[in-house]
Amino acid sequence: MKRVVFVLVLLVLASVSLLSCGYSNSSYYKPPSGLTTRVLASQSVASPTSAPGLLIINGSNDTLARGGISAGNSPGLMAISSDRTTLLSFDSVTHTVQVVNTKTESARGSVQLSGPTTSMVALATGSAYAAVPTAPMNNGASPGAVVAMNSASGGVYATISVPNAQTLVASPDSTHILVFSNDSDAITVISPLLINTGNQFSTTVTGFDRPVYGIFSADGSTAYILNCGPQCGSGTAAASVQTLDMATLTMTGTPVAVDGATIGWLNGSTLYVAGNSAANNLCTGQTTAAPTCGRLDIIDLGSMTAISSVVITDGYHDRMDMSSNGQLFIGSSGCTTIGNVNNPQGEVRGCLSIFDTTKPGNTAAIIPPDNGDVTGLQSFTSRYVEYVAEGGNLRVYDTTKDILLLDSTISTGTITLAGQIIDVKAIDFF
Repeated sequence: MKRVVFVLVLLVLASVSLLSCGYSNSSYYKPPSGLTTRVLASQSVASPTSAPGLLIINGSNDTLARGGISAGNSPGLMAISSDRTTLLSFDSVTHTVQVVNTKTESARGSVQLSGPTTSMVALATGSAYAAVPTAPMNNGASPGAVVAMNSASGGVYATISVPNAQTLVASPDSTHILVFSNDSDAITVISPLLINTGNQFSTTVTGFDRPVYGIFSADGSTAYILNCGPQCGSGTAAASVQTLDMATLTMTGTPVAVDGATIGWLNGSTLYVAGNSAANNLCTGQTTAAPTCGRLDIIDLGSMTAISSVVITDGYHDRMDMSSNGQLFIGSSGCTTIGNVNNPQGEVRGCLSIFDTTKPGNTAAIIPPDNGDVTGLQSFTSRYVEYVAEGGNLRVYDTTKDILLLDSTISTGTITLAGQIIDVKAIDFF
């Protein structure tokens, strides 16, 4: 009897120990890396010491973790689902979308596309979409499609004809996807839940002026469409922001004129819109050798008026993110590059601008001394830092000072990685 009691006591103690470690709690899971604040950086170029892939970074102290995730020959653009369980990585060499299970930190499979993509969305429903502007279509239709993929089991379950499909934006509830096409005055609205049901799942909305991007309201009832206008080919009117009612798919109100409109960010009742203007491109207020500059326009959605304009770097603005303490990071590609960050002998300038949205009446942006296109931005809720992929490097900015972070871990504000970094995504909620 004593032996039986002794064994039972040992079993109870073992069970308590396992519970304390979380092994019997299905809601607890520690990934193979052992980290709970993970960031993935896509490294597209091999080096003598590192192969292409998705690098795992400890987002709590900006250090490179052991191991990584294989994601093809040249991973670059990434997209992540709203629940952060699925990440997509596009391989620009093989034109495949690599599907990653963020829980197990492993590749789930890949989906072959018929051409390159520069825009993907992953939905929490288990589906994913990629815009392929050169996708060949049957029956003489113009090239271009939105490819619908099953991110859980892999494979393509629908190819939706959208000529020159270029950019995708999903609504917060995943019920709508806005599709923007090159050289078009229309947008296509796709209802993912209706695909392959026999019901109409796509609608074309006309009447825009070279629309290139959209920003949804928090409840998804409204989309603010960015009309690129003259900056994008043969647009006729000035760049503007047009309101689209998602219930009726009709335009409402009068477009708000802005200097340029290629990317935007919504913060409460304020909409920030960046772009270039042929008529208003002087670098007034900045001491720079750059011949022209872009603009960040600030729109009050309550009155639907543009209340101020800020000088920023030029180039095609296609990245925007806001830190937890209100620092707006605006990135572009193809900007005017000045100086050499590796040999600073005067002005150094690249494609990044930072604007403090918390400062009343602020009309000046900070242009950090760095070179190269901005291809990835990632903010955090638990730290006042911003990760910036610029010129193939991964920079860490202290958003309390808008400077490269200097601490005992990183002496230069750069996470030293062997290859070329294209994109960066946080895969944990932090």
